[in-house]
Formats: sequence, structure tokens, C-alpha cells
Amino acid sequence: MGISGEDTESSRLLTTTSTGSPCKIPKDSYHFAYIIYFTLGAGFLLPWNAFITAVDYFSYLYPDVSVDRIFAVVYMVVALFCLLLIIAYTHKSDAFVRINIGMAIFIVGLLVVPIMDVVYIKGQTGLYSGFYVTVAAVGLSGLGDALVQGGVIGSAGEMPERYMQAVVAGTAASGVLVSFLRIFTKAVFSQDTQGLRRSAILYFSVSIVVMAVCIVFYNVAHRLPVIKYYRNLKAQAVNEEKEEKGSLTAAVWGATLWDILGRVKWYGFGILLIYVVTLSIFPGYITEDVHSKVLKDWYPILLIAGYNVFDLVGKSLTAVYLLENAKIAISACIARLLFYPLFLVCLHGPEFFRTEIPVTVLTCLLGLTNGYLTSVLMILAPKAVQLQHAETAGIVIVLFLVVGLAIGSIVAWFWVI
Repeated sequence: MGISGEDTESSRLLTTTSTGSPCKIPKDSYHFAYIIYFTLGAGFLLPWNAFITAVDYFSYLYPDVSVDRIFAVVYMVVALFCLLLIIAYTHKSDAFVRINIGMAIFIVGLLVVPIMDVVYIKGQTGLYSGFYVTVAAVGLSGLGDALVQGGVIGSAGEMPERYMQAVVAGTAASGVLVSFLRIFTKAVFSQDTQGLRRSAILYFSVSIVVMAVCIVFYNVAHRLPVIKYYRNLKAQAVNEEKEEKGSLTAAVWGATLWDILGRVKWYGFGILLIYVVTLSIFPGYITEDVHSKVLKDWYPILLIAGYNVFDLVGKSLTAVYLLENAKIAISACIARLLFYPLFLVCLHGPEFFRTEIPVTVLTCLLGLTNGYLTSVLMILAPKAVQLQHAETAGIVIVLFLVVGLAIGSIVAWFWVI
């Protein structure tokens, strides 16, 4: 059964929280709250996308290090550690504060590269002190990601499904934006020192502007009647739980966390599996293993753009039809393991399968299934717990996602198709 509209979703929330007779639900005028959550979803992935999209620039400056792999390890480890701390202390911290701090940290991390390029590096190679500063900026962005992504997905989990769908679709839009920026810079800028510098500065400048917009949007969001309404619902649910169970001690919170984990573990397993499969194939396979005599070095760029566009399509489809059967969704995540033999055939199979069309079709299907199934599980998981614990459930799901990204990145190193 698909999503049947905001009022129906809201009534479902009211029923599950037992807050008494439902009052009139404020409308999301001009879909402004939806747009805000969409923008936030795009924003918290842009810093990471900026660093990995500018990898040509960093590889030119620091030719003796594996830049992309070091960036991935630092970013993932920092994000993972910080998410564990956030989950442990969610009940003692406020999402509003975490998200604002995280976005401020993002801006600081993003400013490092363009400022250092202009003031210190100036296109010179081998200045490895600059590399260490850049790695520190990547680590800062990992911290910002944990604070912002965990907070945004957690807060979206407390609201009707359409807002989680907005966040997830925003993350896909971030990839599409970066892909088009990559196509633009390759078409317009030369691939020499000055061209690489201009490309990198463009990536980071766009990310800084979007992050500034996110800060404004997020702080405006708290004044919207529709968001205030759902915050009040959560506050009522929290107060009811306090009256029923008493104050939230460390022991009680520990038991609550285990209960939340038990309720969302299969959703988390599905998310983890999605990103193990995706990251072990994309983008490494796309950028290193397949080649085209016709498209040459444009081939991987266009394949990545195709993946990102279809990822956005998949994450947008849940606004039209939401698969509410979690068992089917998780089974579909397991079925995505079939992408391994299919991509293997595209390298070592009959000649036709080694041409551009089969590879392009499979890459787009990889993006489409990644997008749709991610959106489905992200939407369903927070609804498996009581409203007052939806934020924590959302952060736990983000933890599974980051673990999946980390495992997928590691598998990509060792899995030679």
C-alpha cells in the first residue's frame, strides 16, 4: 500500500502515541517543511562528495599517497565512533543543538581546502603538511556528518513518512549535483594544474553555499507550525513515558536501547547489505574496471552520473508507492547480491555483455534499487518503535548504514571482479 497523504500518516502517529483526541493538523504550506528536509538531506552529503570528487586535485598534489582510500577510512572511522557516542547519549542531548554544531563544523572543514590552496599550496606538489591538514578536515567532516545525518534522519523519523522520503531523496540529489558539477568542470576547465585547482575550489564553494542555506533553513524549520506540532507530539509521548516508568536512569536507557535495536535490527541488516553490495561495486568497478573506446575517459563520469540519477529516481519513487512489507524489502536487499555475477559477466562474459549498453543498464539498476530500498527501510524503521524513540531508531539505522559503507569500501579493495 502506498503513502496515502499527510493527514493519514499523521493520524497513524496520533493513534500510536495515544495522545487523546487529535487536534487539527497544520498544513505544510507550500511544502516548505518538505523542501527544508530535502535540502538538509542534500547538504549533509555534499562535504564528503566534495572531497572525493576533487580526488584528481588531491592526487595531483600528493602523488605518493592513496588519497581516496585514506579519506574514506578517516571519514568512516570518525563518523562511526561519533555515532556510537551520540546513540549512547541521545537522551541527554538535543538534536537541534547537535545539528547546528555539525553544520558549523562542516563549514569549517570545507573552508580548509580553498583557503589552503590560495594561501599556502598554490598548486605546488609534495607539500605533505597540507595533506595532513586536509586529512584533519576530512575527519572534521566525518564528525559533522555523524552530528547532522544522525540528527536529521532521527528528527525526520519522528514525523510522517514523506519527510524521511524528502531527506533520503535529498541525499540522492547531492550525488546528482556533484555528478553534473564533475561533467561541467571536465568540459569547461583544462586538466592541468590551474584547471584542477578551479574545479576543486568550485566543488568546495558550492558545498559551503549549500551548507549555509541548510543552516538558515534548519533554524527557520523550528518555527513552522507543522514541525512544532510533531515536536509537541513527541514531548507528550516523552512525558507519558516518564510518568509511567519514572526518570530515565542509565540502566533504563541501556535496556531501552537494546529494545530499540531489537525492533530495527532487520531493517538495519537490509540497509547494511544494500551498501556493502553497492560500495563494493560502485564507484571502484565503474572507474577502474570497465572501459570504452568510444567514450574514453568520459565513460566512468557518465556511468557515475547515470547511477546517481537513478538513485534519485529510486528514492523519489517512495513518494508515489511505498512498499510497506519489510520482509519483501529485506529479501530484495539479499537478492541484490546477484549484481556480483552480473557485473562479473560484463568483464569476462560474451563480447556483447562487455559493451557499453549492458554495463550502463546494470549501473542504472544498481542505483535504482539502492535508492528505492534505502528509502523504504529508512521510512519503515523509525515507525517500528514508539514515537519518543523514533529519533534514536533513526540514528541506529544511520549507524548500520555507515557500517555498510565501511564494509563495502573494504570489500572493494579485495574483491577483484
